[in-house]
Amino acid sequence: MEILVNGAPTYCYTGGKPFDAAKPTVVFIHGVLNDHSVWILQSRYLAHHGWNVLAVDLPGHCKSEGEAPSTVEEAAGFIAALLDAAGVTQAALVGHSWGSLIALEAAAQLAGRVSHLVLVGTAYPMKVSPALIETSLNEPEKALKMVNVFSRSTLAAPPSALGPGTWVYGAGMALGRRVLRSNTRVNVFHRGFVACDRYAGGEAAMARVTCPVLFLLGGQDQMTHPKAAQTLIQAARSADKAASTVTLPVGHHQMTETPDATLFAIRDFLNRR
Repeated sequence: MEILVNGAPTYCYTGGKPFDAAKPTVVFIHGVLNDHSVWILQSRYLAHHGWNVLAVDLPGHCKSEGEAPSTVEEAAGFIAALLDAAGVTQAALVGHSWGSLIALEAAAQLAGRVSHLVLVGTAYPMKVSPALIETSLNEPEKALKMVNVFSRSTLAAPPSALGPGTWVYGAGMALGRRVLRSNTRVNVFHRGFVACDRYAGGEAAMARVTCPVLFLLGGQDQMTHPKAAQTLIQAARSADKAASTVTLPVGHHQMTETPDATLFAIRDFLNRR
């Protein structure tokens, strides 16, 4: 599905079902050097079980045009504009990694327009090592290999990960290359990492969130270690948010390493009306 957002064509995967703004809606937001496809299993299930799904390619990524966001706040503003353009009055937001910060900031900006907030593989501050930031700019292929190793708890995924014989490392490399090459004007790898590293509004944003929050973490996550989510978890509890935490025994890509457990955690949380 293509929607015009801020004057630019924007692609959203709807899970194989026609978009219907009258249904309960969930927006999936990907992380750095990813696109809508990382949510393929979760988004398709929800689309076939009563939810209206918008799994978006962020601006300047793959099928979406427009300027790639350079800050979390800018990307959150895009999510607000997306809801307006789609005619959605209220939606749940599900974000992974960088996308979790975008979802958090968007929930703070949109207040009552967000019904649920799911932060997958989140951390705050989401600091990125200077070496990785520099490598993503000057040697992106090398940085991509590093990230694909650090993001996985194993390079020999179980058969449930996208089907028997799936090569998760190779698939991750192919996706990263495709996203990077989709934008010849901007290095979205480097820009996304810088946006994560510089975001300083997490605690203030959490204080303004008005909906329930789910922290969906990977116990073996080397990119956003579960301990690094504690600042946001404590901020949510201090502000008396309806916050819950699920920790899965995997790395940073919960959506492919434990697709069913990730789906069920999101599904059960969204069903709390």
